[in-house]
Amino acid sequence: MLALSRRRLLMLAGVGGLSIPLAAVPAFAKTADPVAAVYRRVLLAHTRWVQAQDDTALGPMVVLGNAVLLGMPDYDAELAGVDAATLRAKTVAAVARHAATNKLGGGDEWGQRLSPDSTAVLYFVLAARLLWSDLDPATRERVQRIAEGQAAYAYQLNAGNDPLSGEWGPNGIDGGWQGDSKLGEMGVYAQALAPGMAWSADAATTKAWRARFRFWAGNASALPAADRANPAVVDGEQVDRLTSAHNVHDAFFVERDGVFDPDAQAELWRTAGRSAIHFLVAKRPIPEVLTRQPNGEQLWRTLRLLATASGEPLQPMGPKHLHRYARSVLPLAFLAQVQGDRDAARAEADLAERLLPWVQQAPANRLTKVDDQQKDEAEARAEIAVAYLLHMLRPLPVLPASRDEFFSRAAGTRDFGTAGLTVHQSTAALAAAVTKPEFARLLWLPDHDTELVDPRVSAFLPTGAVPTGHWTRAYTGSRDGIQATATVFALAGGYAGFATLPSGAVVYAQAGVSGEGGLVLGNTGTRTFTYAGGRAELRNELTGDITFTARPARYVRMLGREPATAEGYALWSFAVLDVTGADLAQGAMPTASSQDPWNPTRHATDGNPHTRWAVDPEERGRADSWLAVDLGTAVQVAGVRIAWDAAYGKKFLIQTSTDGQSWTDAATVPQTRSVARWVGIDGRAGLVAHGGDGKISVTGTSVGVTAPLVEGYPGGHSKLAGAAARIMPAADGLAVSDADGFLSVFNLTARPVRDAVVRLPSRHALYLGEQVLTQDGVEWKVSLDGGTARVEAPRFTVAGDPPKGTRFVVRDSHHVTVTAPAGRRVVVTLRRGDRADTVRVPAGKSRDVTISGGPLTPTADLARGRTTFPTSPLPAGMTSPNRAVDGDPATSWRPGAAGRMVVDLGAVTPVSAVRLRWSKGRRRPHQLEASTDGHTYETLGAQARYVAVVVEGWRPGDAEVTELSVT
Repeated sequence: MLALSRRRLLMLAGVGGLSIPLAAVPAFAKTADPVAAVYRRVLLAHTRWVQAQDDTALGPMVVLGNAVLLGMPDYDAELAGVDAATLRAKTVAAVARHAATNKLGGGDEWGQRLSPDSTAVLYFVLAARLLWSDLDPATRERVQRIAEGQAAYAYQLNAGNDPLSGEWGPNGIDGGWQGDSKLGEMGVYAQALAPGMAWSADAATTKAWRARFRFWAGNASALPAADRANPAVVDGEQVDRLTSAHNVHDAFFVERDGVFDPDAQAELWRTAGRSAIHFLVAKRPIPEVLTRQPNGEQLWRTLRLLATASGEPLQPMGPKHLHRYARSVLPLAFLAQVQGDRDAARAEADLAERLLPWVQQAPANRLTKVDDQQKDEAEARAEIAVAYLLHMLRPLPVLPASRDEFFSRAAGTRDFGTAGLTVHQSTAALAAAVTKPEFARLLWLPDHDTELVDPRVSAFLPTGAVPTGHWTRAYTGSRDGIQATATVFALAGGYAGFATLPSGAVVYAQAGVSGEGGLVLGNTGTRTFTYAGGRAELRNELTGDITFTARPARYVRMLGREPATAEGYALWSFAVLDVTGADLAQGAMPTASSQDPWNPTRHATDGNPHTRWAVDPEERGRADSWLAVDLGTAVQVAGVRIAWDAAYGKKFLIQTSTDGQSWTDAATVPQTRSVARWVGIDGRAGLVAHGGDGKISVTGTSVGVTAPLVEGYPGGHSKLAGAAARIMPAADGLAVSDADGFLSVFNLTARPVRDAVVRLPSRHALYLGEQVLTQDGVEWKVSLDGGTARVEAPRFTVAGDPPKGTRFVVRDSHHVTVTAPAGRRVVVTLRRGDRADTVRVPAGKSRDVTISGGPLTPTADLARGRTTFPTSPLPAGMTSPNRAVDGDPATSWRPGAAGRMVVDLGAVTPVSAVRLRWSKGRRRPHQLEASTDGHTYETLGAQARYVAVVVEGWRPGDAEVTELSVT
C-alpha cells in the first residue's frame, strides 16, 4: 500500500486540475453531436433504474455515470428521476464509501484483483477525478492510493498470472488463441496500469509502468507470423521486438469458449477506450500503442465483414441475446472518436439510433437486459459514460461515412477455416454459413438488417435439420473473378446447399430433406407481404395484445409449439385481460411445465418488469413447455399480453379452461396465410420458390417454404414475379439457378458428376468452361464432386446471333476459343466490361480471342489475394504489401527503408517459381526467403507457406513491386 504525504497528494491533485467538471473542459459542446446526445439521454433514463436499486449492491462502477451526468450543463432531473443536488450528495458519499472499502485504500471488501476488480477500479478512479473538488482530503488520498496501488500490483506481477484472480490470466507471455484468446486478459493487464500512469506525478515510476503497459497492450492483438515481419515503431519500440504472444488466428479473428466471438474481438478497443479516457481527462498524451495496435486494422476489417445495419457485428455462433447495444458502444466510440475511423463512426451512429428505443423496451430503463443485472448494468453504464466523454473531448465529432461507403468498403468474402464460418458481405446483404457442428446454420440479412430477419435462427434449413458434415468455399474477386460463397451441408437423408451472390441474392437448394424452412422475421411491428394477386399486412402477434372472443375461464395458459431459439421459452410478464383490457393475472400464482431456479414461475405475474420466468435449462429443447395462471374463479377473459424475453415462442397456443383439466384453444399464434411461388417482404426482400407445390406460408414473424430450390432477393419486389415465371436452367442430377445472371450449381448427392450438361435459357452469357449454343439457349458442361457446389459469374457476353452448334471454351477472364459448326460460318462479338472484340470463324474452324484488361482470373498464382505482412501499423515509408498481390498492375508495394514483405500462402505448399514485376525506376537488389512456420526464414526452397521478398537499400524514386506471383 502506498503512503502519501499531504504535499505529495496536493501535487498529484494538480496533474489534471483539482476538479474537472465536464462543462469546464474547453473542447466540450463546440458543435452539435447527435450521438453524444443519445448517450446523455440514455444515461439520464438509466439513472431511474439506478435509483431503484440498493446502493451497496450496485458496486463502485456505477458512480462514473453519475459523475458524468453531474458535469453536464443541461442535467435533466425529470428524465433522471432525481435532482442534481441529491444525486451529487449520494454519489460523493458512494465514492467515499467505496474508497474506504477498497483493499488498496485501506478496506477489505473489493479491489486489487485484476479480474474483475481492475475494471471497477478504473471506472471508479475516473469518477472520483471528475468529482475531485467535491471529495474530502481523506477520500482523495485513498483514491490516489487505489490508482497507484492497482498499477503497482499489476506491474509487480510482471508476465505472471494474478494469483488473486483464480484461473483467469493472460497465460504469461505466450497468450492463447485456439479456443480461448487472451486478447481481453492482456488488455485488462494494460488497463490496470492506466489510471496510475495517468494520475501519478512520479516520472520514474510511470516510465516503468509505461513500458509494461506497452508490452501488454501491444501483445493483446499479437499474431507472431505477422508481428515478426513488422519492424514498425510504436512508442519507440519495434513491433517485432515488442510482441511475443499469440492471441489472434491467422485469418484475423478471435475465439472465446471455442467459438469465433466478435464481442471478444472488440475487447481490443474496449480496454483501449477504458485506458485512453484517463489520459485524455488528465490531459496527458495517449500511449501510441492504443492508437497503432498491431494488427488492429485487420481485426477491425474482420468485424466490418460481419457488420450489420444495427452498428453491431453479427454474432454468428448461436448468441442468446440478439443485441448487446449498450456493451457494443465503447469499442466503436474509441475507434471513431480517438482513432478517427469514419467507418466506426458510421457503425456508432447506427447503434446510437437504436440504443434509446432499446433502453425503453421492457424491462424499461435497463441497458443490458441480461440476468446478472447489477454487474452488467453498472459496467454498461460506465462504458456509455466513457463514450460520451470521448465525444465531448473532441472539438468536432468524427463525421460518419455514408452507409453506402461503409458497406462498399466492408464488402468481401472469407472462409475462416477452423472458425467454422464462411461469410459474404455485399453492399446489399450479409450472408454466412456457420459450419461449426454445434452451431451449424445459414444466415441471410437483406439490407444487413437484424430487425428484418432474425439471425439467431437458421435461414432456409428446415427446423430440426442437423448437419452431419459440410463442404464450403469462398470465391474472391482477385483470385476467382467473383465475390461469392457456396456451402453444402450433409443431412440425415439428404443434402442442403447454399450459395451467396455478388448482388446480395442467395440460392438455397435441398434434396432428401423434409420439413419447412424459410426465414424467421424480426420480432417487431407489422409486416407487409406482396404476392401474386394480393397484398397483406400481418401483425406480429408476439408483441401487443392477443385478443379473442370473451369466454369464461378460471385457468389461462400459453402452450408452446415451437421456440424461436435454442434457449426455449422465457418471458417477463404474462397478463390475462378482461373485456376492458385490465390484467386479471397480476399477483396470481402461476404454474409451469418447468422453471429455471433463478427465474421461477412466480416472476411471470409479480408485476415487476425486471424479473422473468424461464424454462429449466434442461427443458430448453422441449417444444411444448407451458405456463398457466389460476385466476381463482371463473371470470370473463378476452385476451393475454405477453412480454417475451429474447427466448420467445415462435409458435404457441393460448388456451383456457374452467377446471384445469380440459383445455380449449382461444388463439393460435401466429396466424398463417398461404401464397404461391413468390412473396415480397416489406418491399425490402423477397423469396421465390421453384419446384414442388410452390407454396409459401407467411405470418407476422416468418416466411415458410418447402420447395427444393429457393431464391432470396434483397430490395424491392418488382422482379419477383418475373423471377418466379422465368424458364429455369436444368441438368440431370444437379440443382441449378441463374439468379441475377450467376450460375449456382449444386450436387446434392454423394456421387460425383462428370461433364454434366446444364441447359441454360439464355444465349448471351458465357461461363468458365465449355458451352454450345442450342436453338434457344446454351448447353454448358460442369463436373462436381458429391456434396459440393459451384458459383460462376458470366465471363463474356455474346452479341449477335451465332448459329446453333457454335462452341465456346472460356479458359479464363481474358481468353475464349470460338469454334464454328460444320457448314456454318460464325460472326460474333464478345464483350467483357467496356471492351469488345468481333471474330469471324470459318465453318468448322476455331479462333482464339483475347480480351485483356483487369486481373486474369481464375489464377494459378498462389500469392494472389493472400494475406501479407507487415499488416498494421506499417513501417515508415512502406505501402501495404497487399498491393503486390491484388492483381492490379496500377498498384504497387513501396518497400521503404524496412524493405521486406511476406505473403502467407495459407498452407505449406510446393513452390516452383517466384516472379516479381516492377514499376519504372531503379531496381534495388532483392532476395527471396521462405518459411514453413512464419518464425524461421531461409533461402527459398521447394516448399513454403510464407514467401518473403527482401529489397536492399530502397530509396524514394526507386522501382516498386507491382506484382509478386508464386507458382
